[in-house]
Amino acid sequence: MKLGLLTAAFPDLTLEQVAEWAAAEGFEALEVACWPAGGGERRRYAGVTHIDVDGFDPDDVRAVLDRHGLVISSLAYYPNNLHPDDAHREQVNGHLRKVVDAAARLGVQVVGTFVGNDKDRPLPENLERFRRIWPPLVDYAGERGVKIAIENCPMIFSYDEWPGGNNLAWAPAIWDELFSAIPSDNLGLNIDPSHLVWLMIDYERAVYDYAERIFHAHAKDLEVRPDGLYRHGTLSAGIGWQVPRLPGLGEVRWDRFVAALYAVGYDHVLSIEHEDRRFEGDEELVKRGFLVARNALRPHVV
Repeated sequence: MKLGLLTAAFPDLTLEQVAEWAAAEGFEALEVACWPAGGGERRRYAGVTHIDVDGFDPDDVRAVLDRHGLVISSLAYYPNNLHPDDAHREQVNGHLRKVVDAAARLGVQVVGTFVGNDKDRPLPENLERFRRIWPPLVDYAGERGVKIAIENCPMIFSYDEWPGGNNLAWAPAIWDELFSAIPSDNLGLNIDPSHLVWLMIDYERAVYDYAERIFHAHAKDLEVRPDGLYRHGTLSAGIGWQVPRLPGLGEVRWDRFVAALYAVGYDHVLSIEHEDRRFEGDEELVKRGFLVARNALRPHVV
């Protein structure tokens, strides 16, 4: 297993600059942000472009990685692929296909993304929309030898994402529905234990139960604030009490999570996803956060 990081936390650095720093600090892999270069989605740690899939030279990208002794664990593009607006959804689905094409050209086996969701429709309707919209996307990736890894984040952090969140794939019962609808070997998970913590889902059991579907793994932690939970309750879906933290600063038992990954034979990359507000605001603080996470995880990933 290798220790890597998601480059989206460095919006103002080039891929070369991120790679140089990451290699110098002992990281072995990059999960490379591939949002549209012209802008588009604007939210924390999104909308970042370290590979412009509309115009890049695969040889140049390989040279950057080779120069610093790194590999690409995944190409990352996390929009709402089930957006209720048809024109917007077709736009992001189209860009996802371009990211898949870029992965194939680079020899990268995994693209990380969200299933998406219409937050104002009930679960059964969103599952039906998934069954209609997603099979061509999975087929497109499969024809190019690329696996789609769906992150299990509900994408509900504020009231503009309430009540249903912007990503459908947040619980095992839903994963079963998705994999039953599309039993393809190239549809799986980018598993992130932090989201399972605040959903009160056993992340060790999830690793064992979905071992064959785990294509990529995120390292992000989470703090449950008891005072916020007391005031807002569970029906707030985490708003007001779940706080993203860096690995080692939250409630995930990283020794147990990594042990489960080893036990099921996962041998790819554990990629640090930095979304901790206490370590953002300038480049040096973001870097410090990644080093906090590295130091927490390195004893378990060798």
